[in-house]
Amino acid sequence: MRKNKLLLDLLLTFMKIGLFTFGGGSAMIPMIENTCVEKRKWITHDEMMNITVIAESTPGPIAINCATYIGYQQAGIIGSLLTTLGVAIPSFLIIFIISAFLNNFLEIIFIAKAFKGIKIAVGILIIDAAVNMIKKMQKRILAITIMLCSFVATLLINIFSWNISSIILMLIAAGISFAWFFVISISKLRGGENK
Repeated sequence: MRKNKLLLDLLLTFMKIGLFTFGGGSAMIPMIENTCVEKRKWITHDEMMNITVIAESTPGPIAINCATYIGYQQAGIIGSLLTTLGVAIPSFLIIFIISAFLNNFLEIIFIAKAFKGIKIAVGILIIDAAVNMIKKMQKRILAITIMLCSFVATLLINIFSWNISSIILMLIAAGISFAWFFVISISKLRGGENK
């Protein structure tokens, strides 16, 4: 009975997230964090940070990857299926209905103007998610350096329209982090041997 309640709660929670957030996965991150970390306490903030990084660097939409992880952690495979369906079904149904009944949906002046406003709101939501993550991340020199360098690189790539994939930036950051970890580990081992 308790597990059924949890499963229903997971499904309805992620259906609400899928229904009331516009702008794709990155715009859903603040709502997922607010609901799953602060209100429901299903995961910690550190876990949310890790999920976001992993979900961003793996194939598929970030919101679906986050939902799948949280569902699996709370209720196993069935939980992951329900959260994935919950976050995806509302968007699917809305797009299906729009495409079935309104051929020229974006040509309606009211709708076109509403979407311009939604674009701005989505941008603000994404900036808000980034600022919150920066505030709560551990203040380590390497992490801050990689973050700033990635920001500048992404900005330059967009300004100059360079054909460089964000995957390359992630691989470079991962390589630098791994090399740093390797160097620190070796120095600790040598320090232990000298004692």
